[in-house]
Amino acid sequence: MKVIVTGTTGMVGEGVLEECLRNPLVTEVVSFARKPFGKSHPKLKEVIHPDFFDIRPVADQLKGYDACFFCLGVTSVGKNEADYTRATYTLTLHVAEVLSGQSPDMTFCYVSGSGTDSTEKGRLMWARVKGRTENDLMKLPFKQVFAFRPGFLRADKGARYVLKGYKYVDWIYPIGRKLFKNGFCTLAEMGKAMIEVTAKGYFKKTIEVKDIVALAGG
Repeated sequence: MKVIVTGTTGMVGEGVLEECLRNPLVTEVVSFARKPFGKSHPKLKEVIHPDFFDIRPVADQLKGYDACFFCLGVTSVGKNEADYTRATYTLTLHVAEVLSGQSPDMTFCYVSGSGTDSTEKGRLMWARVKGRTENDLMKLPFKQVFAFRPGFLRADKGARYVLKGYKYVDWIYPIGRKLFKNGFCTLAEMGKAMIEVTAKGYFKKTIEVKDIVALAGG
């Protein structure tokens, strides 16, 4: 399969992209980002575009792909609802609408988050916005849409784009994985799960941590 990965200069996007480069089912990967990924690979192509609120100028370079693994996202910390909605809902829906309009046979995998509010009416602002984003993505004319809801994600060893402070909490992972299996997975597992649902589908559209681990063969 040929896939597009967004957010590749962030921790989640980097991890998913690296799994795509390793996985024999994936023959071509496009890093679709605002800046270069910083690595070369025979499978890897890049589409660099500074404005994800208008991707129409590069839309032709994104045709003919089997999947988009949408890993671009921002934290809600320090943002009001209007700003977070623009950066999360508006941006994501714009990219998805352009892709679905030209590639209806594409599978779209959206990285959401554990605790997302599908009712869009809950107390937590970020969860409402993520819920609205998931709900409206499901309405687009893609072949398949999946909302991935990871909890604690462990990066690959040697990852370059890890979150600030990650090294101080990574030690939690082995304990959490053992005691709270539904809350902890690796970025490699999430990449494998995205590839698996693209190839074979899945019986539900909302992919929780336990589904990610199962799909990855864990």
